Amino acid sequence: MRHTGTPELETDRLLLRRLLPQDAPQMYENWANDPAVTRFLRWEPHKSPAETRELLSAWAELYPNPDYYQWAMVEKATGQVFGSISVYNALLGEPQQKAKWPGLELSGGIWEPGYCIGQKWWGKGLTTEALQAVVDFWFNQVGGAFLTCCHAVQNPASGRVMEKAGFVYHHNDVYHKFDGTPVECRCYLLTKKHYDSRKDLL
Repeated sequence: MRHTGTPELETDRLLLRRLLPQDAPQMYENWANDPAVTRFLRWEPHKSPAETRELLSAWAELYPNPDYYQWAMVEKATGQVFGSISVYNALLGEPQQKAKWPGLELSGGIWEPGYCIGQKWWGKGLTTEALQAVVDFWFNQVGGAFLTCCHAVQNPASGRVMEKAGFVYHHNDVYHKFDGTPVECRCYLLTKKHYDSRKDLL
């Protein structure tokens, strides 16, 4: 793989760019403080914009790393920062995953997109649009051989986003929130071969 760090990506309706500490007020207001948004995520709702800014400041220090991928979702029409999408090495947090993906070359890690957006932007296809942009970037620029993606069993809407982006159900697993709480998940796989075959049909 050719890790590049987090470049700016653009779609018809979205600008995907690095999250900045000055995005803290919009991130807090639009999604980070909402229990409905964070219900199935690893982290708890933020209690103040200061907590959000502290997190974004920590993330800012990671952006120089070539294998760090974390984007803000910005709605072009309004300029609102309404969500985030990342790609991270799931082996770092869930090392037991290695046994769940037989037949894949895992020496470079198990890279997995994760995303969340504010309630006001639900149901508009924006997450699918962002995920597709990140998938295109991963296969065409990073040169990855596959991506995995997982969602809480109780959050099937997230699974529909994955399927629209080409991911195929693979197995069930149990992930853990940062506080150790187990979450039953459905895990999906998208290989470069399947990605290319879908492109050929478009």
